[in-house]
Amino acid sequence: MRGSAGAWIVCLALTVGSAAFAEEMVDEQARKEVHEVVKRLQARYEKTKDLQADFTQKTTIEGFERPMTSSGKVYIKKPGRLRWTYLDPSNEDIYVDRDDVKVYVPEHKQVLIGKLTQMAASKAPLELLQGAAKLEESFHVEPTPGRGRGVGGVRLLTLVPKSQEGEAHRSLQKIVLEVFPNTYFIRSLSLYEISGNVSNFEFSSLQSNVGLGNDLFTPKLPADVEVVKAPVLSQP
Repeated sequence: MRGSAGAWIVCLALTVGSAAFAEEMVDEQARKEVHEVVKRLQARYEKTKDLQADFTQKTTIEGFERPMTSSGKVYIKKPGRLRWTYLDPSNEDIYVDRDDVKVYVPEHKQVLIGKLTQMAASKAPLELLQGAAKLEESFHVEPTPGRGRGVGGVRLLTLVPKSQEGEAHRSLQKIVLEVFPNTYFIRSLSLYEISGNVSNFEFSSLQSNVGLGNDLFTPKLPADVEVVKAPVLSQP
C-alpha cells in the first residue's frame, strides 16, 4: 500500500512538473511571437511617411447597457501630425501636432485647445498612432491572455503603460492591439480604462505614403469660432 502511494505521489509530481514546464514553454513561445509582431509593426511604421484610413469606434461605458458607436477617417503625417475626423453620428475634427491638440466642433462653433497627454484616456489612440514606430518606449508589451490571436493567427499584443504621467495614462489600464497579418499596420485596438469603460477602434481602407498635404492638418476655423482652453485634468 505504501509502495503504491509512493509511486502515485512520484507520478503526480512528475505530471505537475511536466505541466508547469509545458506551460513555461508555451509562455516563452508566446513572448517570442509577440516580440516578432512588435518588431514588424515598428518597422512598418518607421517606413511610413503618411497614412490614412477609415475607422469605426464602439465605446461601452460602465453602467450603460448600449454602447456608443461612431465612425470617420484618420490621417497621419510625420513628424507628429495627426487628424482624427468623426463623420457619424456628428462632425468633429481633432488636430494633433505632437502634444498640441485642437478639437473643433462645427455645430457648437467652438474649438477646444489643450495638450494630448493631459486629456482623457479616450484620446489614447491618437497618442498611440503617433508613436507606433516606438511602441516599446511607452508600453510594456505582453502576450494577450485567452485566445490571444487575431486575423490570420497573428498574436494580439497587450500594452500596459510604463508611465502614469498625464491623465490619459493614469486612467488607462491596458490596450489590446491587433495588426493586419500581411502589412502589420494596426487593424484594431481596444482601450480598457480603470473605470471599466472599454473603447474599441477598427481600421479599414488603409493607404500609406500617398503624399498627404500639410493643409489637411491645419484647422480651417471660422472667424467667429469660440476658443476654449481644455482644463488640466492631471494632478500636479
